[in-house]
Amino acid sequence: MSRVPINPGRVDWSGENPGIYLKDTPDGDYTTLAVFFRVVLSPYGRGQAAVVLGAPDEAKGWPDAPNLIVTDNQRMMRWIIEGWLSKFPTFLGREGLAAMTWLDCESVVTAPTDLKTRYSETLRAPGVTVDLIWETLGPPLPVEVTKENSATKEHEMYSVFQEAKSAEIRLNGTALPGFVADRQFFGRTMSTAFLAFSETWVTPNGGPYAA
Repeated sequence: MSRVPINPGRVDWSGENPGIYLKDTPDGDYTTLAVFFRVVLSPYGRGQAAVVLGAPDEAKGWPDAPNLIVTDNQRMMRWIIEGWLSKFPTFLGREGLAAMTWLDCESVVTAPTDLKTRYSETLRAPGVTVDLIWETLGPPLPVEVTKENSATKEHEMYSVFQEAKSAEIRLNGTALPGFVADRQFFGRTMSTAFLAFSETWVTPNGGPYAA
């Protein structure tokens, strides 16, 4: 289908959605997962959040396991987790996602540089500080994903990606285990840590929100 100047679909949400997926061995499963959201448009307003699963397959929340979410808009994030994150292949079926503890965000500090060397997001909640750090960044990569190829298989997605050759997830100053590995990303070999800016999810031919 040829491109059209105005997409006829419904914009569901738009913002930023970088992630860090870590492994203990290159061919093994993910051992530590984190994803950040800065949503500027949604039917439930704006908001920011960090989801950290330090024990993705354990049905436990913080502090029994390092599974938690820090957010300043819980209603929005419950909607996004139900409709998007829980359907992403990396998070699909993870017991830690359903069991994670929800914490109210007190502050968010972004530390961008020139977007070539280092980028970080720091979120604080009562008794918890989450640091997400991306380093050695690649060039921006524009991405357009059809419904059939998207992570949810229900939405189109448009974004600007930058891969990070190294990354860390810190919880109260302690780095969670694992390292950045390689994965296939639409015909390219890219790392499992990435920035994602101007990310917009669209329901093709979607009607008005029921919210």
